Amino acid sequence: MNTPMLYRLLDADPAAGPAELLHRARAGRHLPHLVLSALVRDGVRMGGPARAELARARDRAAHYVRLAAGLARSTGVRAIRGLPLAGYYPDGLLRPLESLDLVAPDEAALWQAVIRLVTDHPVEQIDVSLLGERPHHTAVTVQWPAEDPLVDPWYRVHLSTAALPGDGRGVPVRPYLVADDHVECLIALAESRLGGPDLPPGPLTLLDIACLARRPFEPAETAAVLAAYRLAPEAAALLDHAAEHVPLGPLAAVRAVLAPELAAEHRRRGEAAAATARCVPTRHGALLRRTVIRHTWGEARLLAPAPDTSLLLTPVADYLLTPAPDAVAAPATRTAALDALHRWDALC
Repeated sequence: MNTPMLYRLLDADPAAGPAELLHRARAGRHLPHLVLSALVRDGVRMGGPARAELARARDRAAHYVRLAAGLARSTGVRAIRGLPLAGYYPDGLLRPLESLDLVAPDEAALWQAVIRLVTDHPVEQIDVSLLGERPHHTAVTVQWPAEDPLVDPWYRVHLSTAALPGDGRGVPVRPYLVADDHVECLIALAESRLGGPDLPPGPLTLLDIACLARRPFEPAETAAVLAAYRLAPEAAALLDHAAEHVPLGPLAAVRAVLAPELAAEHRRRGEAAAATARCVPTRHGALLRRTVIRHTWGEARLLAPAPDTSLLLTPVADYLLTPAPDAVAAPATRTAALDALHRWDALC
């Protein structure tokens, strides 16, 4: 990976110079940090504000590394997706980290990690969602301001008991992710293409592929793992698009071996869709109140004070469950939910 590749992927004219490259990168919140680190490595002149922005970004990435290591030791959660991918970037190049993604071995470990984050950081937002019904998986995202909240991305830590959430239709939740580290990164990139809009991968994903292409992949074994995780079509499409922009190296052989797996996976998804009347529901928490930390709780608790009302009480906050992340409950529903919480308080 080098600066000419960045010019090409960001569709910037090298003749316009590094300022134009940085301008193009600012279309994404985190890409400027990668571009600045590449320009520093190339010895490009820059002033104090640009150097300060890069220094804050490096501090943010280093803080994520420390957080992941500390939470792994204390709770057993581990980093997936972005942070491991960052480890494959060349020395000096800063991979953008929109969030620190962590997978927990169970719900108790997840809430232990959330409690640590809430205790040690000025957390301002805690989002919760439940995937599925019985049993369900839990996902929590906590956020707190960066050093400069107007200029820099906020800190964002996403924790889940499901490593791979699936699409709620033909591809199920896969709670565990077990493979060689660089293969896990490829799986995570393929999963990110699952169930979303059919858009070409962005520059960051292509750069991730370029970095992974420097690793040794055993074609047959890698293709078998991707197929086992139900991601052969997404991996094939991703590699096909990436091949138009970056060298695939050993991943070209992986793509070739994936070909026989595609029809079988499409058939499985069609059969699953025909057998399922509806998507597996995801319920999102609308915050009702932050609470004093409930240190003794190992799991969240579900209450149903009314037939169409579900409450989620967690070790750090209480929520009204809704079918969409931006759903706004009617004032009467919210009032009834708060009344139910007050009655529950009185009983405890």
